This record gives sequence, C-alpha cells and structure tokens, in this order.
Amino acid sequence: MTSDAERYTPGHDTFAVDFMAARRAATHAGFFLPYLAPGMSVLDLGCGPGTITTDLAAVVAPGHVLGLDQHAAQLTGARAAAWQRDLTNVEFRQGSCYDIPLEDRSVDRVFSHALLEHLAHPARALAEIRRVLRPGGTVGLCSPDWGGFQLSPPLDDAVGAYTRLQQANGGDPYAGRKLGRHLREAGFTGIRLDAHHERHADPARIAGYLAIQLDRAEQPAHADRLRAWAAAPDALFDQAWVSATATRPG
Repeated sequence: MTSDAERYTPGHDTFAVDFMAARRAATHAGFFLPYLAPGMSVLDLGCGPGTITTDLAAVVAPGHVLGLDQHAAQLTGARAAAWQRDLTNVEFRQGSCYDIPLEDRSVDRVFSHALLEHLAHPARALAEIRRVLRPGGTVGLCSPDWGGFQLSPPLDDAVGAYTRLQQANGGDPYAGRKLGRHLREAGFTGIRLDAHHERHADPARIAGYLAIQLDRAEQPAHADRLRAWAAAPDALFDQAWVSATATRPG
C-alpha cells in the first residue's frame, strides 16, 4: 500500500505474513463489527493475508467484500483462506490505497487495520476512502500508537530503534492518536475514537517479529537485545491500539 516515499517496515517474509495471519475480526476488528450487516459491500484496505477479510465476508454474506493489498504475494494465501472456508462473496486484488480501483460512492463500508501507520501520505489515502464510500457509509480504522506501550523489563533502546526505523521508512509509529484528526481533515463526520491494549501472550513472537526488521536494517545489536529480552520470565509486551469510526457525509 505504499508510495515511492515509503517502505513497509514489517516486510513480507514468511515470519511477518504468519504473524499477520494470526489476526482475526473478533480480535482485531471487533469495534467495526457492529457496523456490518448481511448484504453490505465492504472494502478491506491493506488486507494482507486476508484472515480478517474472510471473517468480514462471512458477516456480510451475501454482500460482496474486496480485499485490496499492494503486494501480490500476500494475496495467494488470502485466496486460499477464502477457498478453504467456501466463501464465494470475497475477492482479492492487488492495488494501492492511493488509487483504489473502485468507482466513486460504490461501497457501504471501508475497513483498514494496521495500515495508516505505514503511510507517508495518510491524507491521500483517506481522500480515496472518502471517494469510494457511499454517502452515509462508515469507515473503520485501527492503528497502534507506540507512545502507549507497557514493557517489562524496560526495552526503550530496542523499541526506540524500531520506532526510528519505521519513521525512516516514511511511516508514523504514533498514527493511532492522530486517526481522529486525519478523519476530520478528510471531511468525515460522526467520528468515534476508542483505545485498547493488546498483550502479546508470547513475548518471543513479537520480539522476533521486530528483531527480523532490525536485522534487515543492519541493527543486529538491537535485534539481539529484543531476543534476549523475550527470554526473561517476567517479559511483558503490551501494545496500545486506537480505533476510529466515522461517516461519509452526503
């Protein structure tokens, strides 16, 4: 979902894809589910491996769901997930959040999880979301905010390194707290914000996920620090997320 000015920090190796594939609508889109009903059309922007997308498709069936992602490699697994669940009302396409391949005012709902924090131009993406959403339709966004972590033992050095890496790649680790402002400036109304914490049950899994990116960025000392930290018996990685819903006015 990126432009030339940005790079998707998590990457698309097997570890990163498997990490994202553990996410489901019940755990990562619960705030948006009350806005869905059978027969609605939905766009899942930045759908990744499609595990949330297929859950949304099951909720709105027989309504149509489109999962859109910039990286074609993600979509093979997403299509397989839909086939395994015998879902015929969902499709996956390669495409950019800056140029959504849909007609104006053509979908009832737009959902996006863990995307805006990787964008150098969130206003452009939100303008596209507003364009394709029908008047009165709802958008649901969710992004982490790296200013709200609870980490034990302290891990400021390695987390700070990852934060700087994401910023260098054009992203915003503090996107969560800015969702409301972004929506307001894009012309949405009825904005509702909420926040929650995700405690990673396996600290080694989230530490490994972050460490791989630091290794790739040639910061092995910080990567090793993360892996060593995860071995502590009292390791705690609690991540803050902000969710937002808003309406496209008529």
